[in-house]
Amino acid sequence: LLYIAVSLVLTGIVPYDQLGVKNPVAFALSYINQDWVAGFISLGAITGITTVLLVMLYSQTRLFYAISRDGLLPKVFSKVSERKKVPLINTWLVGSFAAFFAGVLPLNKLAELTNIGTLFAFMTVSIGVLILRKTQPNLKRAFKVPMVPLIPLLAVAFCGYLVLQLPATTWLSFAAWLFIGIVIYFLYGRKNSTLNDIENVEKKVG
Repeated sequence: LLYIAVSLVLTGIVPYDQLGVKNPVAFALSYINQDWVAGFISLGAITGITTVLLVMLYSQTRLFYAISRDGLLPKVFSKVSERKKVPLINTWLVGSFAAFFAGVLPLNKLAELTNIGTLFAFMTVSIGVLILRKTQPNLKRAFKVPMVPLIPLLAVAFCGYLVLQLPATTWLSFAAWLFIGIVIYFLYGRKNSTLNDIENVEKKVG
């Protein structure tokens, strides 16, 4: 709703056909001769992008840690540095990959790949909410999504629409990454998952 409100304000300031720029908010303010405000907006955008990038890098290292802890990746990814108490190997790996791809790929291609991955994750989680609400209604939840199935269905619809706007090359790249992930899962993760141990214990107890 906030993004929609900002878009409405921007199209009220500047003709919509002129907003196809990288900094639409700052551009709109410059358009009405508010250059000093536009400078603050640009500074805030740089700061915001920096914090988002740091959070994404940190979260990716912890994601590898959690997946490895659950047995879906080799145990080396869930090792924590004794001195710094962080997943050191993951940090070096994620940082190296991020630096490499930032150096060899155009920014717009990186943004498109990030977008399709994030949108696909949102869609998967939304579908998972619908499935789990039916298959495991009594599962203990830290947070319960309201207005089910409306909100998950809207999330799938809107995210799906945005995904369909991305170019074919982005889809092919995403399909390649997805295929690699599926191969890793079936060759390693499925047989090493800690869920197998839980299921075996439940069978023995039963």
